[in-house]
Amino acid sequence: MRILSFSTLYPSRAEPLNGVFVRRRLAAIAELAEVRVAAPYARLAWGRSPLLGARPESGFDGALQVLRPAWYYPPLLGGLNPLLLALESLAAVGRLRREFPFELIDAHFGHPDGAAAALLAVLFGVPFTITLRGAEADHAQYYARRRLMGWALGRAGRVFTVSEGLRQLAVSLGAVPERCFTVPNGIDSALFFPRGREEARRRLGIPSDVPVVFSAGHLIELKGHRHILDAVHRLREQGSDARLYIAGGAGHGADIRDELLRLAAAFGMRDAFHLPGATPAGEMPLWFSAADVYCLFSRREGWPNVVNEALACGTPVVAANVGAVPQMIPSPDYGTVVGAGDVAGLTVALDAALKRRWDRPAIARWGQSRSWQRVAREVVDHFAAMMAERPGGEKQR
Repeated sequence: MRILSFSTLYPSRAEPLNGVFVRRRLAAIAELAEVRVAAPYARLAWGRSPLLGARPESGFDGALQVLRPAWYYPPLLGGLNPLLLALESLAAVGRLRREFPFELIDAHFGHPDGAAAALLAVLFGVPFTITLRGAEADHAQYYARRRLMGWALGRAGRVFTVSEGLRQLAVSLGAVPERCFTVPNGIDSALFFPRGREEARRRLGIPSDVPVVFSAGHLIELKGHRHILDAVHRLREQGSDARLYIAGGAGHGADIRDELLRLAAAFGMRDAFHLPGATPAGEMPLWFSAADVYCLFSRREGWPNVVNEALACGTPVVAANVGAVPQMIPSPDYGTVVGAGDVAGLTVALDAALKRRWDRPAIARWGQSRSWQRVAREVVDHFAAMMAERPGGEKQR
C-alpha cells in the first residue's frame, strides 16, 4: 500500500517538538506500508517570529521521505486557508505522484489539513482519511471552518480520532459514524521507561530531598502553566518545600516565559521555579523519573502524549479533565483527574500526590501498554478495509 501522509504539523530542525506524535505514528506505519510525507511549511503564520522564515528542506527523516512545500498562511482568513494550502501544495504533490503513485492521502488535523487533503484527493482521484487530534473543537466555533471540516469529514473514507469525545465531535460535524473510529496514540517503550530517581536528579541538578512537580509544553497560555505555578505557590504557603519545573520553549502563540518569571518573583519563588527550556525527547524520561508528580493543566487537549510518556516512566499524573485524560488515568492508582480550570482542586490533588507512596512499576506497566506498532497496525487495517470498500477494491488487494 502506497500512502501519502499530509500534515502541516511535523518536526523540523527549527521546531523539533512540533507534531512528534505524527512522526511516531508515521514511522510505525512505514514498517507496514510505503509512506511519503507532505509537510507544508507556512511562510507567513500567526504567532511565528520572524513572520517570514526559512523553509525547512525536503529530505529524509529516518526512513521517511518528507516534502516541504511552502505555503502562505495569512492570519484572519480562516475558512480560505484549506483552499490556499491545497493549491500551494498541488505542484509538489503532483511531482511526487509521478514517481510515487500513492493510493490514498492520510491527513492529520481537521483544519486546515483535512479539508486541503480532501481537495487534493478529488484532484488526484484517490480516497483520503483524516485524523482529529484536539484543535478541531476550537476551529468548529467558526462558521466557515466548521462547514469546510464537515464537508471533508463527510467524504472521508475513514476518520480517526484520538479520543471518544473527538469521535462524537466528528460525527456531529458530519462524519459518517460507521467510518469514524477512535485510535488513541501510542508510546515508544524503548525510550519511555523508568530511570533511577537519584541518578536522574543528579544529572539534572535537582536536590534529592525536595518535592518536585514537573510539567512540559510550549510556554503559551493554552497550556495553563500559570495555574500550575499558582497551585505550587499555594502549597508552599501551606508549608511545603515543593519546587516546580516546566520544560518547554516558544510555541505558536504569545510566549509567556517572562510573565511566568514575573509571577514566580511575585510569589517569592525565584529559587523554587525553573524553566529549563525546550527539552529533547531523549531527556524527557530523566525529568519524569526525577519528578514526584507530573502535572498537565491545559485548557484543551486531544490525546496528550506527554501524559502517556510520564506514566510509562512510572510517574503519577495530576491532570485537568480535558480530551482523553480520563481514559489515560482510569484509576486513582495512576494519578488524579481534576476539573479544568479548578486551581483549588489542582492544589489539593498535587498535595495528595506529593504525600502518597506510589507503586511506580505498576504505573509504568499501564503507561507502556499501548505501543506505536499497535497503533500503526490498527490504522493500516482500517486503510485496507477502506480500500476494499471501493469498486474493485478486493481485486486490487
